[in-house]
Formats: sequence, C-alpha cells, structure tokens
Amino acid sequence: MKTALTIAGSDCSGGAGIQADLKTFSAHGVFGMSAITSVVAENTVRVISYQDMTPEIIQEQITAVCEDIFPDGVKIGMLSCKETMEAVAASLTKWQVPNVVLDPVMYAKNGSALMEEEAIATLIEKVLPLATLITPNIPEAEKIADMQITTLVEMEQAARLIHQATGAAVLVKGGHRVADATDLLFDGETLFSYESPRIDTKNTHGTGCTLSSAICAQLALEMNLPEAVQQAKDYITQAIQQALPLGSGHGPTHHFWAFYPND
Repeated sequence: MKTALTIAGSDCSGGAGIQADLKTFSAHGVFGMSAITSVVAENTVRVISYQDMTPEIIQEQITAVCEDIFPDGVKIGMLSCKETMEAVAASLTKWQVPNVVLDPVMYAKNGSALMEEEAIATLIEKVLPLATLITPNIPEAEKIADMQITTLVEMEQAARLIHQATGAAVLVKGGHRVADATDLLFDGETLFSYESPRIDTKNTHGTGCTLSSAICAQLALEMNLPEAVQQAKDYITQAIQQALPLGSGHGPTHHFWAFYPND
C-alpha cells in the first residue's frame, strides 16, 4: 500500500484540513498519516480561533512518521506563521520526501485569515521551493505573484512567475472566477488546461484541501503530474457535485461519493 502524509491544520468540523486530507487519501486507497500544524476551531459558518503547534512538536510528528512509515507523498496545508514554516521547511529538507504538494492556505472559505501577512515572504523564500507542485487559488496566486488576476491569460502569467520564483510546478485554480472552473497547470515547460462546469452549490468547504490531497494521493500511486491533476480534478468535481448539505454555512464536499453516492 502506498502512503501519504498531510502536514496541515485540524478542522474540528471535519470538512477541511487534515480531516479532509485523510478522507481523501483513504478514498484513493492510500494510507494516510498526519502532522498537525495548528488546531482550528471552525465550522461551516466561521473560524472562531486557532492555536499553532510549537515548531518542536511539528518537527517531531514529521520525524515520527518518516523514521518509521516513510511517505510516498506529502500534502502541505495550513502554515500560519514564520516559525511553523521554518519548522516544516527544515523537516522537508532533512527527510527529502518525494511528491510534495503544497496548498498555500491563506484564507478560510468564509474569508477568515489563516496565514499571517508578514509570513508570506517566508513562505515564498523557504517553503515553496521545496514543493513538487504548488496549488494556489486566485487570491493566493495574486499574493504570491504580486499581481492582479482576472483572466486566463493572467492566470498563466501568475503560474509562470511563481514557477520562476520557486522552481516548482504550479496549478492556479480558477474557482474564484465568474466563468467555468478552469485550472491551469504549468510544469516548467508545458501549460495544461483543466475545465469543468461551475456547480451551483454553496457546499464547497474544504475543496482546496481535498483537491491538493487527491493530487498527492495520485502522485503517491506513481501517476505522472498532468494525469494526477486530471484525476484529482475529476474527483473533486464529483465531490462538489454530491456535496453534503451539513451545517448552516458552506457544507463539506463528499469525499466518499464513489463508495456511497449522495442521491
């Protein structure tokens, strides 16, 4: 069995963060493990608060996993502050884990900030260059590339700028655009476009976490990057299509739609 490690925050409501990642790994037949960076008190409506783990316990969680069940892939999510980023970067450098998919989580679905503004420079300088693939949405890509994005051409420009700065492949997600949900992947040589119709639903809590962990799972299963993104895109489209109407706000996607469809 292939294995994957999620290094991310904990969402107590179960729709995002390590909970979404572990569900997604399981749905793909991959054994999931976790290193928690922050505990977030949130639900489908709001983020109440969060508390970061110490750099020491973050590194020790990663060590505990890597020295015993070495992962075939790593998904990285919420890194809220400079100290957390430096701890994760040191661990990634030490263990040299393959297939690192980094989702630069800056905001919750309701707009609450999950990354300190002053930490973005550390993210760009120390963490993003260690990734195999970076998966920003449009607001995150705007922050990293330092430009405004309103068109597909500008999405491509941002992907190329982020690749130039980090050396990683970049998937700019188009879910925040008004038109169809088109994502653009630039792997350093070739541009790939992934299109899907926009689904009329408010239940999209954890979509970014789920997509990035699905890509990580496919890479752990030894799929090439463009096909891994396509398979993950198909997976998240169905997970949104069959999203669960739970809670009073943005409900969670249906991670196990293939096993028990939400009819």
